[in-house]
Amino acid sequence: METNRTPTVIGIGASAGGLEALEQFFTHVPPNCDATFVVIQHLDPTNPGMLPELLQRFTAMKVAQAEEGIKVKANCVYVIPSNKDLSIAQGKLHLHDPVAPRGLRLPIDFFFRSLANDQNERAIGVILSGMGSDGTLGLRAIKANAGLALVQTPDSAKFDAMPHSAIDAGLVDIAASPDALWEKIATCLQQSRHGRYRVSEPVLALKSQSALEQIILLLRSRTGNDFSGYKKNTLYRRVERRMGLHQIDVISHYLHYLRENLQEQDMLFKELLIGVTQFFRDTAVWEQLKNHAIPNLLAENPMATQLRAWVPACSTGEEAYSLAMVFKEAVTQSSLDHIYKLQIFATDLDADAIEKARQGYYPANIAADVSPERLSRFFVAEDDGYRINKDIREMVIFAQQNIISDPPFTKLDLLCCRNLLIYLEPVCQKKLMPLFHYALRVHGILLLGNAETISNFGDLFSVIDSHSRLYRRNDQALPFADIEFPSKYFPVVTMIHSNAQAPKTALNLQSQVERLLLQHYSPAAVLVNADGDILYIHGRTGKYLEPAAGKANLNIHAMARDGLRHELPIALKQAQQQTEAVTVRGLTVGTNGGSQTIDLSVQAIDKPETLKGSLLITFTDVATPKPRKRNRHSPNARCRRYWTSCKKRAKKIKVCGKKRNPRRKN
Repeated sequence: METNRTPTVIGIGASAGGLEALEQFFTHVPPNCDATFVVIQHLDPTNPGMLPELLQRFTAMKVAQAEEGIKVKANCVYVIPSNKDLSIAQGKLHLHDPVAPRGLRLPIDFFFRSLANDQNERAIGVILSGMGSDGTLGLRAIKANAGLALVQTPDSAKFDAMPHSAIDAGLVDIAASPDALWEKIATCLQQSRHGRYRVSEPVLALKSQSALEQIILLLRSRTGNDFSGYKKNTLYRRVERRMGLHQIDVISHYLHYLRENLQEQDMLFKELLIGVTQFFRDTAVWEQLKNHAIPNLLAENPMATQLRAWVPACSTGEEAYSLAMVFKEAVTQSSLDHIYKLQIFATDLDADAIEKARQGYYPANIAADVSPERLSRFFVAEDDGYRINKDIREMVIFAQQNIISDPPFTKLDLLCCRNLLIYLEPVCQKKLMPLFHYALRVHGILLLGNAETISNFGDLFSVIDSHSRLYRRNDQALPFADIEFPSKYFPVVTMIHSNAQAPKTALNLQSQVERLLLQHYSPAAVLVNADGDILYIHGRTGKYLEPAAGKANLNIHAMARDGLRHELPIALKQAQQQTEAVTVRGLTVGTNGGSQTIDLSVQAIDKPETLKGSLLITFTDVATPKPRKRNRHSPNARCRRYWTSCKKRAKKIKVCGKKRNPRRKN
């Protein structure tokens, strides 16, 4: 073993019932395991604690209380002191005075996060028995850095809340009883050569590249999502961890295993989607956004009371909700909260993450990232956690989307894409920057992650604050042809058959589409496949789409005119999920030098069989309504005349001294 290298560091979090679990765990760990263990136990801050002495009874390894600045050594166990938080940096332990009040402290999350940052893919986190959810956010950070996450099985735990919290969050690689956990860890370490992942070189071996490309194709076929634009070393690290869990040494063997197991394909897909997320990550960035960038944006757009923002790769929603809260604070402190509204579109590949984001419910340990003032203003305490209040939830629309292949949102005032570009190949990053420029309005704000920049696109964006990675879109329009739209704007494979089949196919397509149109529709219409690729155009669609009428290989998302580009993708997705047609009324579509009000209808087709899975989009012009004159014969007018008559009669009756019912007929 290399003496200058930090040994594999295994963080162990435990709370109520944890001592029994720790005993079962360490009893099965050999004294010469070449690993370091750091135990984070919830301790009474008023008592010195006897945990080191108790653990020493169960192991031949040296057990000691952690000290400030001590460098961790192999075959040693370090225990957190009472009334302290513990972190690790460059292989050294550091003690911190707790900031959160007693009862809200989350020492396991605190250490696990630092472990993830320090050890990256070599980090290992273990959750044992305990109440609450401490450790879940820390495991998320470990997983995001391609580390290993393990928990005690809930049925073997005296208190199962902590293991359940991590499992429910979808973060766990291995769940086992405490006495079996070390064997699982040792197997993974052996697979990864004692904790050091094999892929540290910048270029993968050719055989590994080939196998990885086949895995990418397999996942694309299974999920519809293409990971070819992601950095290969990052993908390989995630693949290699799955290999280690199944004790597979060769990637070609794992590829064979993957082909035979659909469940493993789903697990690998989830593995690739794990991302770092938390509320108000990088606090200084959000303060800069609240105090300077957003107020300046409002000052530059005094007439745009409805602003739009997009948060791609939003994961479980923390980033999108953080933006909503910061915007609320910014307009409130400017006394403009009654004027300006923000609509946020938050998207992610992971359907499960999107569903959790929509619920807006988070564990109690978010108190480590959210101030008491924000918790009080924007959250409602519920069960053992917090739920985002209704006002903030209604600001955000969540949807499943692939930023690389799906159409972007447009006419944006804010685009918050943090820590996604670092996972993408440089070629893919260069495609996204012009697309971001296209999606933003002039002087719109682009926010990137702290390790990301606009690179060589200084002509498209100007710097607002380089430290916060805040940029402003320049007033420089790119030619439409210079923007490389996502692949789903255009068909990857053209729908061209052999010469012998082409006339018959085209004839069948035309006759079936026109028969369907004659039976059910008369307006201008377009038939598209599930990705929006145009199969057939019926009638004159120039007022709604860029291409002329006729058969085309282009995609409707690229061809849609202003006024349709946002509503059309939503209508298409909704139509694919139901049998009845989706109708959006009263859309104003920009035409050459003017505008047209239309009704948009999208219908999923299931018959005939040759058109099944396609969607029929129809455009119906609507006359702009003229201001209506008051109708003498309308119900409201009749009521007013009736009561006026009653008042006159009542007055007349009063003058005559008679007491008759004014409504009664004479």
